[in-house]
Amino acid sequence: MLKGIDWLARGLEVLLVILLAGMAIMVFGNVVLRYGFNSGILVSEEMSRYFFVWLTFIGAVVTFRENAHLGVESLVQRFGRNGRLICMVLSDLIILLCMAAFFWGTWKQYPINASMTAPVVGISMNWIYGIGFFTAVGIGGLVIIRLLRTITGRITEDEINAFAGEGAEAAAIRERAE
Repeated sequence: MLKGIDWLARGLEVLLVILLAGMAIMVFGNVVLRYGFNSGILVSEEMSRYFFVWLTFIGAVVTFRENAHLGVESLVQRFGRNGRLICMVLSDLIILLCMAAFFWGTWKQYPINASMTAPVVGISMNWIYGIGFFTAVGIGGLVIIRLLRTITGRITEDEINAFAGEGAEAAAIRERAE
């Protein structure tokens, strides 16, 4: 199962690169057209905005998987293994609650967004705001898997250390950020 999640995460990273490249190309092209030729492409302005929204919410799932979201690591590092596990479980339960609320809010908003279309592109606004479903299910699923692995005792020391901001995994994340 973890290998499948690794493959899915790699696919999401490729999608993020495509979205970022598409966004950069559209914005750069529009800047050149506006300043060089006094024109522009309306679709690219709107789609670059939507790409940014998708990039942010898909990136949140990938970032959660890598334990790269902000955390109070200086506090968690002071605890031993059991303290870290307790912090991890409490954190995961809070995140799961937040993802349930996020999913529910997206669900309640869905009929409203279905009746609206984007001004220029004309696509349903559910394509833009519906990304909340993906993010809530993605992060929620990762939390449930981690909770199950913690409860059944299959979580590794490396994962606990990465949660606390220590170890090779955390160092690799910090290195990529620099």
